[in-house]
Amino acid sequence: MNQVKTMMLLAALTALFLSIGYSVGGRGGLVFAAVVALVMNFASYWWSDKIVLRTYGAREITADQAPELFGIIRDLCIRDNIQMPRVYVAPDPSPNAFATGRNPEHAAIAVTEGILPLLDAEELKGVLGHELSHVKNRDTLITTVAAVLAGALGMVTNMALWGGMAGGRSRDTDRRGNPLLGLIGVLLAPMAAGLIRMAISRSREFAADESGAEVTRNPMALASALAKIDLWSQRVPISSGSPATAHLFIINPFRSGSMARLFSTHPPTEQRIQRLQVIAQRLGGGGWSRVA
Repeated sequence: MNQVKTMMLLAALTALFLSIGYSVGGRGGLVFAAVVALVMNFASYWWSDKIVLRTYGAREITADQAPELFGIIRDLCIRDNIQMPRVYVAPDPSPNAFATGRNPEHAAIAVTEGILPLLDAEELKGVLGHELSHVKNRDTLITTVAAVLAGALGMVTNMALWGGMAGGRSRDTDRRGNPLLGLIGVLLAPMAAGLIRMAISRSREFAADESGAEVTRNPMALASALAKIDLWSQRVPISSGSPATAHLFIINPFRSGSMARLFSTHPPTEQRIQRLQVIAQRLGGGGWSRVA
């Protein structure tokens, strides 16, 4: 059901992209939007992981360089019957982690330098279980494509709108498009795209929390880790990167103000912890009892 919902959301985002292209540029704008959507989807499929990892300066590490980190990931992969991903460390003091890659065979797990001294082994295992769940469920591809299209939408509508206004003397009104509809599109399209991307990410964060907690058999360790990361990522903001990649992280590292929270790609941390407490009760009360 989640896969069907996600594909419907992605289809809606692509349809929005094409409709705005047509409204601001007529048939020419539709063709332009279709080409850009195709290119963005192709690029995000093949190179999204490399782009994201390079954005955060993450470096690939070996088992000899981080034996504990590798040991935890290897153990979780064996438990969940998935292939061992590449492992990266990003040189950022803000605690966080993310997964990327087009499929489980080409996946990467990255943690920041700031998360390693903050969490103990059980909490780190909870975080890594969450990220590996994203890999197993192929969330990284879907959310990256949604983010790329959402980011490109505003750029393309602006280009098409100004291009259409500059060439607005055309005799063929079907090709010219409607400047008023284009202006409305420019104002509303980024918000609609953000809502669609938010819906994809929020539902999948809950799912990854649940499946990650179940594979580690310690939901409250993940709850404790989420509380710590949420607190310390506000005290030590992330020093690089782009809000377009916020959905990849276990906690949104780009947060400020009530409006930002309204359109956040992540559900409230308190709500995620409450759900993990329910899972812990369902599993027979196993795991830690603390959440901070």
